[in-house]
Amino acid sequence: MKRELLEKLETPCIVIDMAKTEENVAKMQAAADAYHCSLRPHIKTHKMPVFARMQLSHGAAGITCAKVSEAEVMADGGAKDIFIAYPMVGDFRIKRAIELAKHVKRLILAVDSMECAEVLNEAAKAENLILEVRLEVDTGAKRTGVLRTQAAELAKQIYGLSNLKLTGIYTFKSLVYHDEATVDKHLAGLEEGDLMEQIAEDIRKAGVPIEDVSAGSTPTGLEVAKTGKVTEIRPGTYIFNDHMLCMEGAANREDIAVRIYATVVSVPCREYAVIDGGTKTFPMDIPLDTAPYYYPGYALVVGNEDLRLRRMNEEHGIITSIKGDTGLKVGDKIELIPIHVCTAINMQNQVYLYDGEKLIQEKVAARGMLV
Repeated sequence: MKRELLEKLETPCIVIDMAKTEENVAKMQAAADAYHCSLRPHIKTHKMPVFARMQLSHGAAGITCAKVSEAEVMADGGAKDIFIAYPMVGDFRIKRAIELAKHVKRLILAVDSMECAEVLNEAAKAENLILEVRLEVDTGAKRTGVLRTQAAELAKQIYGLSNLKLTGIYTFKSLVYHDEATVDKHLAGLEEGDLMEQIAEDIRKAGVPIEDVSAGSTPTGLEVAKTGKVTEIRPGTYIFNDHMLCMEGAANREDIAVRIYATVVSVPCREYAVIDGGTKTFPMDIPLDTAPYYYPGYALVVGNEDLRLRRMNEEHGIITSIKGDTGLKVGDKIELIPIHVCTAINMQNQVYLYDGEKLIQEKVAARGMLV
């Protein structure tokens, strides 16, 4: 980036390289197309309609959201085919989902229990609507999702409800193999495809004619698509990539489209310097010095691999050096690579979009949309 643009940055901030982002989008879409698998990217990473529109323009079948409030933002931004991959529990959530369903071309909702499904069915009946749903199954992540041994029976019960149309199943598995964490995305993806094929077959044998079999996060997405055993993948982080994906073997450093910039505001001594970003800027959802990836800090400093960001307060980041002298001075701007970009974006009200010539500020429209 040109120095004159760098000096215009109000730090701490995030800058997104638009050319690199579009390259990532096009590459994933082309790969999914080559494997004859639909791509329904998760917007949890970017949280901005401008990027959802980019993904859709390149051929995405629709988008995935985690929450109703995110889906509302994306619908206002032009998305008309939305899957909310989160159990539809709570009257407040169901009411908003039903209202949204009236204003988009296709809305798919998620269930993973009869308690969830029955309430959703009654709400749909009161509105004289048929709501499309997918059943979430657990394939090893051990969070939401019906146990796979119970999936066929639950699918059969949901299929019998009057105002729900069960059209498919979905899962989030990520890097898990034989129900344990793994670093082998190939094995994890192969197993994910096998499990989803078997679960879908069991459900169909139970008399439920599901069509969609949806799986795949960024680490395993293409590996699952290669199996030919799912109809759709839902990666999210691939749009920007981050250091975590590099460590997982799903991206290279040159694929990362996001940088965090911070300014050195204090250098009390040669051993450490203080930057203007702390825990309200840099995510702390990754453990340091822990297997399997042993992250050395909460972000990586570009251009000086000796520097470390290992200690933070709310508004202060403490930069140290393994050599003992940071070499930093007050006023320096430093460039950092996020470890986990999804949580980093969600901590910003707005970001800078960089097109190679100029910077444009963009609101993170779905930031903080938790409902």
